Amino acid sequence: MDELDANVSSKEGFRSVEKVVLLTFLSTVILMAILGNLLVMVAVCRDRQLRKIKTNYFIVSLAFADLLVSVLVMPFGAIELVQDIWIYGEMFCLVRTSLDVLLTTASIFHLCCISLDRYYAICCQPLVYRNKMTPLRIALMLGGCWVIPMFISFLPIMQGWNNIGIIDLIEKRKFPQNSNSTYCIFMVNKPYAITCSVVAFYIPFLLMVLAYYRIYVTAKEHAHQIQMLQRAGAPSEGRPQPTDQHSTHRMRTETKAAKTLCIIMGCFCLCWAPFFVTNIVDPFVDYTVPGKVWTAFLWLGYINSGLNPFLYAFLNKSFRRAFLIILCCDDERYRRPSILGQTVPCSTTTINGSTHVLSPSLQDMLHLFPLEETGAEIDPRSTVSAATLKGSRRQTACPGAVASAPSASRCPPCSTARAASCPKGPWAGPRHRSVY
Repeated sequence: MDELDANVSSKEGFRSVEKVVLLTFLSTVILMAILGNLLVMVAVCRDRQLRKIKTNYFIVSLAFADLLVSVLVMPFGAIELVQDIWIYGEMFCLVRTSLDVLLTTASIFHLCCISLDRYYAICCQPLVYRNKMTPLRIALMLGGCWVIPMFISFLPIMQGWNNIGIIDLIEKRKFPQNSNSTYCIFMVNKPYAITCSVVAFYIPFLLMVLAYYRIYVTAKEHAHQIQMLQRAGAPSEGRPQPTDQHSTHRMRTETKAAKTLCIIMGCFCLCWAPFFVTNIVDPFVDYTVPGKVWTAFLWLGYINSGLNPFLYAFLNKSFRRAFLIILCCDDERYRRPSILGQTVPCSTTTINGSTHVLSPSLQDMLHLFPLEETGAEIDPRSTVSAATLKGSRRQTACPGAVASAPSASRCPPCSTARAASCPKGPWAGPRHRSVY
């Protein structure tokens, strides 16, 4: 009898330790998501420069969606998971489930819109980006990120369309015979599983893969163009040029930017692919996927709401500066320097004794690093001393390099005798925004 009591006590103690560990982990995830997304929203509201960047509208809306997930969805799921019972009634179970589908789908849609915004900014001509990403179109995209998920969340769930044909199975799992507990069970039939998964994950995933692949290809093409410029400027006597410090730094930056793209897609797939693959497979295997597997995959998706601020904002130099200002109580050391008299760093390379000014790297062109800091263009076919720069939202050329270049290379648009590099000269034609 004493041994039986000891075994029961040890099992209860082990379960208590499990609950403490589980509660600590879930609380950490929820707290990280709340603080991270709140910090992003406050930073954009307080920093005027961040509010000027179109992409940051998607960032703020994404942060708001993830904040709602961490406040309205995660806590109730954590309480049910730790207490092993649902105590809030059937109606609130439906509301909480609808909010879960709505907010997580909205978060995924925002990630898709960010990838499309970066695609138009980097892979298309500047005028194409300005024409595509107008304030009205941005508002429509943001509205779609919130309205479309309602058609696969509140509408079908409140109407019970997801339960058609499996109501008996849901009742058995909601009130198990060997337990007095009541659970908030969300199960879906085959049509709803396929429709919801395709709309909420597979279509956005495909668009994100295509967009980031094109961004990566564009980066590689421009890297090759710059290498060709440098090789063309090698001395005739065959002696190799000394390695340019700016060029080495630029190549490291591009490597880091490519890795960042892989991290973004890797985290997104790791967090959401297991859940949505299981969501489609489970109805076709007679709902035999264990409940613990479902719970693990669902919380893996929730973790993505806590990772998004780090992936889309904390890696951004301007955002990090704004965070430091907020966390350090407006310390003057972290404030943005005045634009008047400011010299923006740039990268230059010397070819045949001429100085070529290169626009900033891909890392600054990605959404992760604000677009308004870049926008300069370089025509790799140009043979003049300085690159033709245009379309910059901020002055990005090295003043010294441009001043030292021959006058023909700066050909004013109004000049009648145009140089070969003039946009309206021999090389006139389609021009692509540089990613370097």
